[in-house]
Amino acid sequence: MANVPLPRQSGASGFLRAIRRRHAVALYVSSVLGSGILVLPGLVARIAGPASLLAWGLLALASVPFALTFAGLSARRPEAGGIYGFAKEAFGLRAALVTGWLFALLQLVGLPAIALIAAAYLGFAFPIGRLASFVLGFGIIASAFGLNYRGIVVSTRVQLGTIIAIVGLLLVTIVAAGSRLSVTNFTPFFPYGVLPVGVAGALIFWSFLGYENVSNVAEEFEDPAQDFPASVYASVALVGLLYVLVAFVTVGTGAYRVGNGVAPAATILGYVFGPYGAAVAALLAAAIVFAVVNAYTTGLARVTFATARDGGLPRYLARVDPVTHSPNRALVVLFCGASAVMSLYYLTGVDLETALLVASGVAIVLYMIGSAAGVRLGVPVGRSGVASRRLPAVSLAISLVVFPFLGWPAVVALAATATAGVFACILPRDEDGIRRARQSP
Repeated sequence: MANVPLPRQSGASGFLRAIRRRHAVALYVSSVLGSGILVLPGLVARIAGPASLLAWGLLALASVPFALTFAGLSARRPEAGGIYGFAKEAFGLRAALVTGWLFALLQLVGLPAIALIAAAYLGFAFPIGRLASFVLGFGIIASAFGLNYRGIVVSTRVQLGTIIAIVGLLLVTIVAAGSRLSVTNFTPFFPYGVLPVGVAGALIFWSFLGYENVSNVAEEFEDPAQDFPASVYASVALVGLLYVLVAFVTVGTGAYRVGNGVAPAATILGYVFGPYGAAVAALLAAAIVFAVVNAYTTGLARVTFATARDGGLPRYLARVDPVTHSPNRALVVLFCGASAVMSLYYLTGVDLETALLVASGVAIVLYMIGSAAGVRLGVPVGRSGVASRRLPAVSLAISLVVFPFLGWPAVVALAATATAGVFACILPRDEDGIRRARQSP
C-alpha cells in the first residue's frame, strides 16, 4: 500500500501544516460567500433594479486586488494571524496589537449577528419563537467552536463537505429557476437612474469581505507559496460567478419584488421546489452561515493566539494543544465572549442590522490596515515573485472610498481603533518575555 504523507508540524508554534489547496478553496469560499448571497441580491435589486447586475459585476472585479493582496502577503510570510502579522512587519508591534484587538472585537460582535441570520431564515420557514431562534443561532456557534476545538484537520474536512453541498444546491437552484426567467423583468434597465447603482455597490461590498480570513491560518498551509495563489484564483472565480448568477436569477424571475426582497432565495426555491421551498431555503441558510462561522472561528482564534504570543493578551491564550494542534484556550475564551454577546443581543433587543453594520465597519478598518501593510512591504506577483505595491494600493483606495458610506458605524469603528491605539501606546512591552514565549513549544 502506498504511503500517505502525514501533515507536518510547523515548528515551535505547534500548529499542524494540514491545509491543502482544496481546503484553502473551501475556507475562501465560505469566508466570502457568506449569508450575503441569501439577502443582498434582492435588497440591491430593489434599490437599483436590473442595473444592480452592473454593481455585482464591478464588485466581483474589485474583489480581485483584495484577494491577491492578502494571498501574496500570506505566501510571502506564512504566519498565524494574517493581517496581524502583516501589520507587525510593516508598522511594528503596537500596530499589530491594535489589529489583534480589532479582530477580537469583530469576533465578539460579528459571529452572533451572522448566526442570527440563519435563525431568522429558520424562523421564516418554521413556526418557532424568538427564544428558539436565538437557541438555534447559539447552536451554530457552539458547533463551529466544537469542531475547531478538535483541530484544523477535522474543521477543514467538514468545511470542504459543507461547501460542496452548498455550491451544488445553489447551482441546481440557478439552473432550475432559469425556466422562469423573463426578458420583461430586465426592462427598464435603469428604472431609478444611474446613482442607485453606486449605492447598491456600497452594499454589495460587504458580500466580498472575507479574503483576509484565510491569511489567519497561513502557518498551517502545507505549501503556502504554491497553494495561496492557486486557491485564491479559483475562489475569486467561483464566488464571483455564484454571486452574479444568483443576482441574475433574482432579477430575471422578479423574485426581489416579493415581500421586501429580503429573502429572494426562499422565493426562488419556492418556484423550484413548491411548498417545500421555504424549508429548503432555511436549511440552505443554516448551512451557509455555519460554514461562515466555522471559517471565521478558525481564523480569528489564530489572531487571538498571535496577539497573546506577543503580549497583547494574557499569555495563557498563547498555547497550542499538543494533541489537536489547535489554540484551544483561545477558542474557549472566544466562545465564552461570543456567547455573552449573543445573550446581550437577546436581552437588550439589539437590531441585527445595527450589529452587522458595526462589524462591517471594523472589517473595513482591518482591510485598510492590511492593504497599507501591503503598500509598505510589497506583494509578490507572478512566478517571478517581484514585489508590487500597485495591488495593495488599489485595495486601500477601494476601502477608503467605500468606508464613508457606512455612516455612523464608521465613526464607531474609528473610535474603537483610536481606543485600541491608546492602549497599545501605554501597554508596557516585555520584549524578552515575548521572545521567550515565541521560542517555547
